[in-house]
Amino acid sequence: METKEILKQHISKTASLTDEQFDYFFSHFKTQFFKKGQTIITAGDKVDCEYFVISGCLKAFFINDEIKMYILQFSMPTWWTSDYTALYNHTPATINVDCITDVELLCLSSADREKLCSEFHQVEHFFRWRTNRGYIASQKRLLSFMNNNVKTRYEELLALYPQLYNLVPKHLIAAYLGVSRETLSRLYNS
Repeated sequence: METKEILKQHISKTASLTDEQFDYFFSHFKTQFFKKGQTIITAGDKVDCEYFVISGCLKAFFINDEIKMYILQFSMPTWWTSDYTALYNHTPATINVDCITDVELLCLSSADREKLCSEFHQVEHFFRWRTNRGYIASQKRLLSFMNNNVKTRYEELLALYPQLYNLVPKHLIAAYLGVSRETLSRLYNS
Protein backbone atom coordinates (compact mmCIF):
# COMPACT_ATOMS: atom_id res chain seq x y z
CA MET A 1 0.00 0.00 0.00
CA GLU A 2 1.19 3.49 -0.81
CA THR A 3 2.58 5.67 2.02
CA LYS A 4 -0.08 8.33 1.58
CA GLU A 5 -2.88 5.75 1.67
CA ILE A 6 -1.56 4.19 4.91
CA LEU A 7 -1.75 7.57 6.68
CA LYS A 8 -5.14 8.32 5.12
CA GLN A 9 -6.63 5.05 6.37
CA HIS A 10 -5.13 5.67 9.81
CA ILE A 11 -6.53 9.16 10.25
CA SER A 12 -9.90 8.36 8.65
CA LYS A 13 -10.72 6.00 11.55
CA THR A 14 -11.14 9.12 13.68
CA ALA A 15 -11.30 12.21 11.47
CA SER A 16 -13.29 12.99 8.33
CA LEU A 17 -11.28 14.98 5.83
CA THR A 18 -12.13 15.64 2.20
CA ASP A 19 -9.56 14.44 -0.34
CA GLU A 20 -8.41 18.03 -0.77
CA GLN A 21 -8.05 18.53 3.00
CA PHE A 22 -6.15 15.27 3.36
CA ASP A 23 -3.78 16.20 0.51
CA TYR A 24 -3.04 19.45 2.31
CA PHE A 25 -2.58 17.58 5.62
CA PHE A 26 -0.26 15.04 3.96
CA SER A 27 1.81 17.80 2.34
CA HIS A 28 3.11 18.75 5.81
CA PHE A 29 4.79 15.36 6.32
CA LYS A 30 8.27 14.47 5.17
CA THR A 31 9.09 10.87 4.24
CA GLN A 32 12.27 9.54 5.83
CA PHE A 33 14.05 6.19 5.55
CA PHE A 34 16.40 4.74 8.15
CA LYS A 35 18.38 1.52 8.26
CA LYS A 36 18.35 -1.08 11.01
CA GLY A 37 20.43 0.21 13.94
CA GLN A 38 20.26 3.88 12.95
CA THR A 39 19.38 6.40 15.63
CA ILE A 40 16.56 8.88 15.13
CA ILE A 41 16.63 10.64 18.51
CA THR A 42 19.52 10.63 20.99
CA ALA A 43 19.24 11.78 24.60
CA GLY A 44 20.27 15.44 24.67
CA ASP A 45 18.96 16.21 21.16
CA LYS A 46 16.55 19.00 20.37
CA VAL A 47 13.26 17.36 19.34
CA ASP A 48 10.95 19.25 17.00
CA CYS A 49 8.91 16.52 15.33
CA GLU A 50 7.08 13.26 15.80
CA TYR A 51 7.15 10.20 13.59
CA PHE A 52 4.44 8.04 12.06
CA VAL A 53 5.68 4.54 11.20
CA ILE A 54 4.84 3.37 7.69
CA SER A 55 6.94 0.20 7.79
CA GLY A 56 9.45 -1.39 10.13
CA CYS A 57 9.87 -1.21 13.88
CA LEU A 58 11.43 1.32 16.27
CA LYS A 59 12.20 1.31 19.96
CA ALA A 60 12.08 4.25 22.36
CA PHE A 61 14.35 3.63 25.32
CA PHE A 62 16.20 5.09 28.28
CA ILE A 63 19.63 4.07 29.55
CA ASN A 64 20.21 4.69 33.25
CA ASP A 65 23.46 5.55 35.04
CA GLU A 66 24.27 1.84 35.44
CA ILE A 67 23.98 1.44 31.65
CA LYS A 68 20.79 -0.61 31.94
CA MET A 69 18.33 -0.20 29.07
CA TYR A 70 14.62 0.35 29.74
CA ILE A 71 12.38 0.16 26.69
CA LEU A 72 9.43 2.50 26.90
CA GLN A 73 7.79 1.68 23.60
CA PHE A 74 8.06 -0.36 20.45
CA SER A 75 6.59 1.40 17.41
CA MET A 76 5.24 -0.68 14.57
CA PRO A 77 3.35 0.38 11.42
CA THR A 78 0.66 3.03 12.07
CA TRP A 79 2.14 3.89 15.47
CA TRP A 80 3.54 7.28 16.42
CA THR A 81 6.69 8.00 18.38
CA SER A 82 8.92 10.79 19.63
CA ASP A 83 10.33 12.07 22.91
CA TYR A 84 7.07 13.81 23.77
CA THR A 85 8.44 15.48 26.91
CA ALA A 86 11.18 17.10 24.85
CA LEU A 87 8.80 17.91 21.99
CA TYR A 88 6.14 19.64 24.08
CA ASN A 89 8.34 21.18 26.78
CA HIS A 90 11.10 22.30 24.39
CA THR A 91 13.72 20.57 26.53
CA PRO A 92 16.56 18.26 25.46
CA ALA A 93 15.59 14.66 24.77
CA THR A 94 15.79 12.28 27.71
CA ILE A 95 15.13 9.14 25.69
CA ASN A 96 16.56 7.58 22.56
CA VAL A 97 14.69 6.28 19.52
CA ASP A 98 16.36 3.90 17.09
CA CYS A 99 15.54 1.36 14.41
CA ILE A 100 15.10 -2.32 15.16
CA THR A 101 14.56 -2.93 11.44
CA ASP A 102 14.79 -0.79 8.32
CA VAL A 103 11.98 1.77 8.59
CA GLU A 104 9.98 4.20 6.53
CA LEU A 105 8.60 7.10 8.54
CA LEU A 106 6.54 10.21 8.04
CA CYS A 107 7.88 13.14 10.04
CA LEU A 108 5.58 15.94 11.19
CA SER A 109 7.08 19.00 12.82
CA SER A 110 5.57 20.39 15.97
CA ALA A 111 4.94 23.72 14.25
CA ASP A 112 3.10 22.02 11.37
CA ARG A 113 1.05 19.93 13.76
CA GLU A 114 -0.08 23.05 15.65
CA LYS A 115 -0.83 24.82 12.37
CA LEU A 116 -2.92 21.92 11.09
CA CYS A 117 -4.79 21.62 14.39
CA SER A 118 -5.69 25.30 14.30
CA GLU A 119 -6.86 25.06 10.68
CA PHE A 120 -8.91 21.85 10.94
CA HIS A 121 -11.03 20.85 13.90
CA GLN A 122 -10.99 17.24 12.64
CA VAL A 123 -7.18 17.16 12.74
CA GLU A 124 -7.18 18.56 16.26
CA HIS A 125 -9.76 15.92 17.21
CA PHE A 126 -7.56 13.18 15.71
CA PHE A 127 -4.46 14.26 17.63
CA ARG A 128 -6.41 14.61 20.88
CA TRP A 129 -7.91 11.14 20.39
CA ARG A 130 -4.49 9.69 19.61
CA THR A 131 -2.90 11.34 22.66
CA ASN A 132 -5.67 10.01 24.89
CA ARG A 133 -5.18 6.48 23.56
CA GLY A 134 -1.45 6.75 24.21
CA TYR A 135 -2.12 7.89 27.76
CA ILE A 136 -4.49 4.96 28.33
CA ALA A 137 -1.93 2.48 26.99
CA SER A 138 0.78 3.96 29.24
CA GLN A 139 -1.50 3.77 32.26
CA LYS A 140 -2.40 0.14 31.54
CA ARG A 141 1.27 -0.76 31.17
CA LEU A 142 2.18 0.97 34.43
CA LEU A 143 -0.66 -0.78 36.28
CA SER A 144 0.46 -4.10 34.83
CA PHE A 145 3.99 -3.49 36.15
CA MET A 146 2.61 -2.69 39.59
CA ASN A 147 0.12 -5.57 39.78
CA ASN A 148 1.33 -8.46 37.62
CA ASN A 149 4.23 -10.83 37.74
CA VAL A 150 6.61 -11.20 34.81
CA LYS A 151 4.81 -14.24 33.38
CA THR A 152 1.49 -12.34 33.26
CA ARG A 153 3.13 -9.27 31.68
CA TYR A 154 4.79 -11.51 29.10
CA GLU A 155 1.47 -13.19 28.27
CA GLU A 156 -0.28 -9.81 28.01
CA LEU A 157 2.37 -8.55 25.59
CA LEU A 158 2.15 -11.73 23.51
CA ALA A 159 -1.66 -11.49 23.36
CA LEU A 160 -1.71 -7.77 22.48
CA TYR A 161 1.15 -7.70 19.98
CA PRO A 162 1.99 -11.19 18.67
CA GLN A 163 3.83 -9.65 15.69
CA LEU A 164 6.51 -8.29 18.04
CA TYR A 165 7.93 -11.76 18.49
CA ASN A 166 8.82 -11.94 14.81
CA LEU A 167 10.22 -8.38 14.65
CA VAL A 168 12.02 -7.82 17.93
CA PRO A 169 15.02 -9.70 19.35
CA LYS A 170 14.26 -11.46 22.64
CA HIS A 171 16.75 -9.36 24.64
CA LEU A 172 14.75 -6.24 23.70
CA ILE A 173 11.48 -7.86 24.74
CA ALA A 174 13.18 -8.70 28.04
CA ALA A 175 14.22 -5.03 28.44
CA TYR A 176 10.62 -3.97 27.74
CA LEU A 177 9.35 -6.36 30.42
CA GLY A 178 12.05 -5.26 32.86
CA VAL A 179 13.66 -8.70 33.17
CA SER A 180 16.88 -10.41 32.16
CA ARG A 181 17.19 -12.31 28.89
CA GLU A 182 17.55 -15.52 30.93
CA THR A 183 14.25 -14.92 32.74
CA LEU A 184 12.52 -14.30 29.43
CA SER A 185 14.02 -17.50 27.99
CA ARG A 186 12.52 -19.50 30.86
CA LEU A 187 9.11 -17.93 30.18
CA TYR A 188 9.46 -18.28 26.40
CA ASN A 189 10.24 -21.96 26.69
CA SER A 190 7.57 -22.76 29.29
